Amino acid sequence: MTEPGNLAPQASAPERRPALRARIERVHDHCADTRSLWLRTIGGALPRFSPGMFISVAIPLAEGARVRPYSIASSAEDGEPFEICFNRVPNGAGVAWLFERETGDELDFTGPFGAFTLDRAPEAETIFIAEGTGVAPIRPMAHRALAERDGVPIHLIYAADRAEHLLYRDEFERLARERPRFRFAPHVIPADSLWSDLGRIVQRRWLDADAVRVRNFYICGVGKGVLALRDRLRAGGYERRSVRYEQW
Repeated sequence: MTEPGNLAPQASAPERRPALRARIERVHDHCADTRSLWLRTIGGALPRFSPGMFISVAIPLAEGARVRPYSIASSAEDGEPFEICFNRVPNGAGVAWLFERETGDELDFTGPFGAFTLDRAPEAETIFIAEGTGVAPIRPMAHRALAERDGVPIHLIYAADRAEHLLYRDEFERLARERPRFRFAPHVIPADSLWSDLGRIVQRRWLDADAVRVRNFYICGVGKGVLALRDRLRAGGYERRSVRYEQW
């Protein structure tokens, strides 16, 4: 079972993707238990990817090698080094190994992979909903959605159990000031009620308020609350293809 420190518990790496190696160029601690690494591919370049994709990192441990997926948190347009973001999880040996890495260290990976993606600016109002490090794949999606100055309304509903776990908050607030069509709503909610509270926000704003059912939703986070929110939206009249999600 995949540690929920980052992405894609059901993803598997297709054999056609070659193994690559990267060097850590920068380390940044968002807070005590959440970190980003910036990686530069050695002897090649990161294959082209869509916002929302992840890489699979090979993690050598005493009990045997493991492979763990981590979202690419930076935009494809930014090139390299590219960023992955992760947090400590209980008994997470893989993510503990990543926390031990330093600038100049190297690691092996394959990818990028993933179907939870946004390839182009959407043509319908789009709502991103993220929890904690679940914002990692959402962040480049939001930038891609806002690539054009004009367009449809874009929302980011972002929740965490503590204020320091609202990653990239300054960046999203700046985007909201610069792009009036981007609405950013951060929420600090206790972990035991986070997804139920998000469900009530979504129910009030995009189910009860009107009969419009042509919006797009992208949902990412840890636990069954992701599926409950997906099911609520689909039961409320949104098409299956309009509600995309990634459960960690």
